[in-house]
Amino acid sequence: MKFSIAICYFFFAILTFSQEEKENHTYIQTTYFYGNILKHNDRVGHFLVDHPTGFILSYNKKTTGKRAWEHRYNYPDIGISIAYQDYKNAILGELYSVYGHYNFYMLPRANKNQLIFRIGWGIAYNTNPYDKVSNPKNLAFGTKLNSSTYLKLYYQRENIIGKIGINAGLNIIHASNSSIKSPNTGINVLAASIGLSYNLNNNDKLHFLPSKEIKKFKQPIKYNFEFRFGVNESDFIASGVKPFFVLSAYADKRLNRKSAIQFGSELMVNYSLKDYIDISAISNPDFERGDFKRVGVFVGHELFISKISMIAQLGYYIYYPIEFEGVVYGRLGLKYYFNEKWFTSVSLKAHGAKAETVAFGIGIRI
Repeated sequence: MKFSIAICYFFFAILTFSQEEKENHTYIQTTYFYGNILKHNDRVGHFLVDHPTGFILSYNKKTTGKRAWEHRYNYPDIGISIAYQDYKNAILGELYSVYGHYNFYMLPRANKNQLIFRIGWGIAYNTNPYDKVSNPKNLAFGTKLNSSTYLKLYYQRENIIGKIGINAGLNIIHASNSSIKSPNTGINVLAASIGLSYNLNNNDKLHFLPSKEIKKFKQPIKYNFEFRFGVNESDFIASGVKPFFVLSAYADKRLNRKSAIQFGSELMVNYSLKDYIDISAISNPDFERGDFKRVGVFVGHELFISKISMIAQLGYYIYYPIEFEGVVYGRLGLKYYFNEKWFTSVSLKAHGAKAETVAFGIGIRI
């Protein structure tokens, strides 16, 4: 089950790459990074003993405007990247990961000097996860396979010496199993990076096709109904992996071709929360039992990119029978549209820096 969930997560990460036809303008990029583990949780303090190092190797293909969405986002790159990370900590071990990514150009594309923002989603393999006998101090990774996301803001100059260019910037790399199995504090690394790029094609100047889209765009309010599901484990280690289900209903209004705002409500049924309640009541006679179902309302934003969209939602529990991580929650995720109505999704729900669930969903937008 853990492996299949990780593969599904990675499937969404590389959809942005695999759905496009081959382009002629491609380049490879290698980056070395050196950084620090961020103390996002008191339970990770004992990991901050040295500076993690690693590298990212990526294959990128440039877009030139053959599809309408490419114009809207200043002709981004689409790519696949692999990474290696040494946490410089025997407890944490090492991390091997693979991602699908976008490179978004922040400056006009005619500039030789570019500021680029990259976001990548994928899966990661940790070499030394938690084990109650051999590695009980690794509270960051409860499984070998984990989900991973990385952000990269960097300067790039191509073709300085022939086909060779340079890049330098900052990375944030997150890895965790999204509470599929405890323990799971996860690890966040902030790092400085420097590297080289190599153009795999001739140094011919790119010709960007002009947009033919009508600027005016209007769409009525749409109604979304989504069923999400997955598995996770309570904070009590070895309490067992249990299923959860989420039923969501929300309306969205497109502001333009790129963005929509959302407002809705949802019912959450999480059986690992039932385990948390039962075990807490046994260990603490004063603990008051409560319902393991919750109801929330949320506002959100959806960013449309081709058939892929990114969602960010902020929610508040209006039915909150048991105290657990606070009444405010957030959700980040991806949606893939099969057509104008049907979509599937993967999303991470968290309370602050603490992940609760990674969910897979199917829904309709009408």
